Amino acid sequence: MTAAQAIALAEAAQMEAQDWEDDYADTSWSDDDPGFTPAPELSMRQEPPVFAARPRVAAPAAAPVWDEPADNMFAADEAEWQPDEDYEPDYDPAPVMAAPRVAPVLDRRPIVQPAVKKPLQPSVRAQAEAQPSLRFEEPQIEYELPPLALLSAPSGNAGTQLSDEALEENARMLESVLDDYGVKGEIVSVRPGPVVTMYELEPAPGLKASRVIGLADDIARSMSALSARVSTVPGRSVIGIELPNAHREKVVLREILASREFGDGQQRLPLALGKDIGGGSVVANLAKMPHLLIAGTTGSGKSVAINTMILSLLYKLTPEECRLIMIDPKMLELSVYDGIPHLLSPVVTDPKKAVVALKWVVGEMEERYRKMSRMGVRNIEGYNGRVREALAKGEMFKRTIQTGFDDETGDPVFETEEFAPQPFPYIVVIVDEMADLMMVAGKEIEACIQRLAQMARASGIHLIMATQRPSVDVITGTIKANFPTRISFQVTSKIDSRTILGEMGAEQLLGQGDMLYMGNGQRIARIHGPFVSDEEVEEIVNHLKSFGPPSYMSGVVEGPDEDSAPDIDAVLGLGGNTDGEDALYDQAVAIVAKDRKCSTSYIQRKLGIGYNKAARLVEQMEEEGVVTAANHVGKREILIPET
Repeated sequence: MTAAQAIALAEAAQMEAQDWEDDYADTSWSDDDPGFTPAPELSMRQEPPVFAARPRVAAPAAAPVWDEPADNMFAADEAEWQPDEDYEPDYDPAPVMAAPRVAPVLDRRPIVQPAVKKPLQPSVRAQAEAQPSLRFEEPQIEYELPPLALLSAPSGNAGTQLSDEALEENARMLESVLDDYGVKGEIVSVRPGPVVTMYELEPAPGLKASRVIGLADDIARSMSALSARVSTVPGRSVIGIELPNAHREKVVLREILASREFGDGQQRLPLALGKDIGGGSVVANLAKMPHLLIAGTTGSGKSVAINTMILSLLYKLTPEECRLIMIDPKMLELSVYDGIPHLLSPVVTDPKKAVVALKWVVGEMEERYRKMSRMGVRNIEGYNGRVREALAKGEMFKRTIQTGFDDETGDPVFETEEFAPQPFPYIVVIVDEMADLMMVAGKEIEACIQRLAQMARASGIHLIMATQRPSVDVITGTIKANFPTRISFQVTSKIDSRTILGEMGAEQLLGQGDMLYMGNGQRIARIHGPFVSDEEVEEIVNHLKSFGPPSYMSGVVEGPDEDSAPDIDAVLGLGGNTDGEDALYDQAVAIVAKDRKCSTSYIQRKLGIGYNKAARLVEQMEEEGVVTAANHVGKREILIPET
C-alpha cells in the first residue's frame, strides 16, 4: 500500500466517524433539564452503540486485496517475546461454536409382511384320492365316506393383491388419518389376508386403546372403506386395524376339508369354520365346545355356515359314529338332507314336534347316564372304550330285568340276561331358527335346551343352534350361560353384537361368511367362512342316499311313552307332581274333607299359598272326584266322607 492510499483511508475513517456523531446527537434535550444526562463523548476510534439485534453468527469478511505483500513488522518482536508463567488473560476467550448436528438418515424398514401363501398340505385321505387306482370288482360296501371330488376345487386365483408400495402408501395414509384425530402412533406392520388387511398400530405412550376403537367408523370413512374393525392383538402391544380388501378371495370348503388340520386331526367332531385373516385353515372341535350358538342377519352367510358344518361331520363320521337330529321351522334350509343315513328322524319342521324331539333327546341323555353309571365310566369315550374291549374279547354284557311277581309271596322276580354291547354314537341336534320355536313354546324349549346344555356333554349329545334375531327374548341369559362358544355373523346394531358376543364389532363385518368366533375361554377371532353351493350339497346327499334308507327311531317325533313322559316333564320342571306338591295336595284334601268347604280362596287362606297353586289343587281335586264342578253360583259339593 502506498502512502497516498494510507492517507486516503485515514481521511475516510475520520469522515465516517463524524457522520456517526452527527446521526446520534440529539438536540431535543436541554442541559438545564434535571433529568437530562449528557451522552458520553465519542472518540474517533470508538464505534457507535448498536441498538438493533445483530446476528449470532457473523458473516466472514472478505479479505482485502493488497498490491504488494504485507510486511510483518512484528515478526522480530514475536520471536523474542515469551509470556510470563503467571500470566492469565483478563478476558474470556471467544466460545467455539459447535457445528449443528445432523440427524442420521435411516432407511425405513419395510413394514409390509409378505403374504406368503403356504402350500396346501393335503391330508392322507386327500393324497389317497388323488392317486390313480385300478378298479376291480369288489363286494358291495355298506358305507363309504363321500369323496372330495364332489366339491368344487379352488380356482387358484387369489384375487388382485395390492403391491408392497400400495400397502406402504395405505399405511402412511392411515397414520395421517389417525394423526388428524389426535392419535399418535406408527404403523409397524401390514399383514395382507384373503379378505381383509390388518394394519398393526404401535400407539404412543399413554394412549388408550378404547379411544382408537371408538374411531372405527371415522377411520372407515377417511380411508374410503366399507367398514373398519379395530381391536387389540392378544399378547402384543399393538392395536390391529382391519380394512377390507378391494378384491376378496373366495374361500371354498374343499380346500379346508383336504387340509391336514381336518383330515389328519384328532378331533372327535370336527367343524370346518374357514380361514383366519392370515389365510390359515381353522378347524374347531364340537366335542370340546361343547355346544355352539350362531347368530346373524339374513344374507350374512349363516345358513351356508350351517351347511358347511353339517358337511364337515358327514365327511368325517359314519352313521354308526354320529347321528343327527335336524329341526328346521323354515322348512327350506335343511330339508335337502332328508333321507341321509345319519338322521335319527326325518327333518322336523313343526315347532310342536320340535318340542317332542328335544324331550326325546333329554330322555336319551338320562338313559345314557344310567348305563354309564352302571358301567363305572365318566363319559361317552370311556363307555365306547369298554364296549370295544368287550367286543374284541367276545364278552357279553349282563343286565338284570324284572320278569314278573312270585305267585306265593308277591315279590318281584328278576332274571339276568346277556346282550351284545353297542357303542353310543354321538348325537348332534341342529336347530336352524330358534326364534320361531321360542315364539311357539318358549318355556318348554328353554327348559329342554337348558337341561341339555348343562348335562349332555358327557353323554355325547351336542347342540348347534342358530337364530337371525339375537335379542334377549330369544337368547336369554340362561341360554347364553350354557353356550360358551358362539359365532356372530354380520348384525344390524351394536346392541345385537353385545347380546351374542358380549362386545361390539359384529356390526362392522362384511357379510357373505365373514364371522367373529368366540371359543370356549378364548379371545374373539375373525374368520372367513367357506362357500358351498346348493348343487354340491345335493350331490353329496345323493351319494349318501345311495347306501340305503336311513334307520329312523320312531320315538323322536312321536314322543316318549306314557310311563316315561311324566318323569321327563318332572325333570324339566314342566309338570307332574313332585313329592312336595303331593304332600300339599293331601293337606288340601284333608282340609276339604274336614271343613266341608272347597274354593280357591279358602284353600289359599288355609295353606298360605298363592292363588295359582290353590287353583291347580282345586282343579286336581275336581279331576279325581273329590269335589264336583262349580255350579252357577260357584259352589262345589264335597263327594268324600267327612273325617
